[in-house]
Amino acid sequence: MNKRNQDHMQVPLMSQLDALSDKRREELEASWAGAFHREFFSRLDEDIFAERYSEKPSRPNIPVNVLVGFEVSKAGFGYSDEEMYAAYNYDMQVRYAFGYRNLGEGEFELRTIHNFRRRLVETMQETGVNLIEKAFEQVTDEQAEAFQLKSGKLRMDSAQIASPGQDLRQHA
Repeated sequence: MNKRNQDHMQVPLMSQLDALSDKRREELEASWAGAFHREFFSRLDEDIFAERYSEKPSRPNIPVNVLVGFEVSKAGFGYSDEEMYAAYNYDMQVRYAFGYRNLGEGEFELRTIHNFRRRLVETMQETGVNLIEKAFEQVTDEQAEAFQLKSGKLRMDSAQIASPGQDLRQHA
């Protein structure tokens, strides 16, 4: 059963973050974890993945933004599954990025990630749709709109004309 994750939007009255000084909490919010939570995790449309879950009443799923965030963070840090799982469970900065303010919230077994990947592969094989790519496009579109980015023009100082070290005279 697919259930959207709205819990991270509601900041608890008390949390383990209260043990941090104001300065450390501000640093945490200004770190990659705050940016990840704001600009990726909170923007991710979980409904993109809803078709991969049963409509029958059952135990709610682990939130899709947590599972996708796990995959993105794992790739970004270059972690193995086990390293990312340990960071997810014990690193307060990682937990903050995922919208958790207390250790012990949002626990799941590592096999949940493997099952999620299997569903993604099945979707790709059955429909040709890469749900992760679709989610990234949705997040990127929202970011472009929020930051009023214009993607229709290519700046020439940003365009790569040739590979580094390639002699352009041979093509003249």
